[in-house]
Amino acid sequence: MRMITLSEAATLLTENDNYHILTHRYPDGDTLGCAFALCYALRTLGKNANVILDSKLPSKFTYLAENYCDQDFVCDFVVSVDVAAPQLLGSLQEYYADKINLCIDHHASNSMVADNLCVDATCAAACEIIHVLIKAMDVEITKDIANAIYTGVSTDTGCFCYTNTTAQSHHIAAELIDLGCDIEKINRINFETKTRAKLKMERMVYDTMEFYCGGKCAIIYTTIAMQKALGAGDDEMEGLASIPRQVEGVKIGITMREKEDGTFKVSVRTNDGVDASKFCARFGGGGHVAASGCSIKGDLQSAKYMLIKAAEEVL
Repeated sequence: MRMITLSEAATLLTENDNYHILTHRYPDGDTLGCAFALCYALRTLGKNANVILDSKLPSKFTYLAENYCDQDFVCDFVVSVDVAAPQLLGSLQEYYADKINLCIDHHASNSMVADNLCVDATCAAACEIIHVLIKAMDVEITKDIANAIYTGVSTDTGCFCYTNTTAQSHHIAAELIDLGCDIEKINRINFETKTRAKLKMERMVYDTMEFYCGGKCAIIYTTIAMQKALGAGDDEMEGLASIPRQVEGVKIGITMREKEDGTFKVSVRTNDGVDASKFCARFGGGGHVAASGCSIKGDLQSAKYMLIKAAEEVL
């Protein structure tokens, strides 16, 4: 395993062929934007490339695949994008965990095992790395590529509102707009449009909110029973993690989501310099300073207790 530069990564990608591009489980805009942008770029070079998902493509992101279809070939080179740890591959881990040739990521806590690592934690989104990489591959950024990269940059920065947003984020977005990306459509889908099921889920989630540590920690949760009662799917879960951090005075906002395997997927969002990555590392997770995640096995009360105790220690 070796750390490589963007230039070296570009050389690897132009010299090889027959790519499988892996995304992380519960795919978001950044991992999907990376995968589709890189896939379209590789195909522009005449390469075979497929995007590999742990689950079905979320309906809100189907616009990324409007001009995509799977190709038939035997994989020779595996790339993971925006995947910070092996377990985040989900069902893909069993087959691909020891076969990754190149890992492209922006998480400082990255613990992936790959032949080559290309990690830049200064980037707000992994799609910012992909943007530079595609240019280094001497590929023209088409509208499909521009839409994919903009999706990743905009969603991982909360439409340029999160603290991870940089001048580079804005410069890349401006360039993509000039190249014809569907900014109005993408922003509307990701930041303005909600299904009725999502509105009902948000209302139910607000009722679960509890405060600890003198109001500095807020916790919300969703259970399988809540999802079934509302007929809510993965799309309705998007964006819930930002809710507890929005409350005045909250330094640690925690969102717990019950999964079928008896675990809770935990998303942590922080304010005022509290390190969410270090918080989640206590439970085997990680991510960014202001936004990280982990998984905790157990029932709602026991998982919540562990998170509250950790918050008390941090605060």
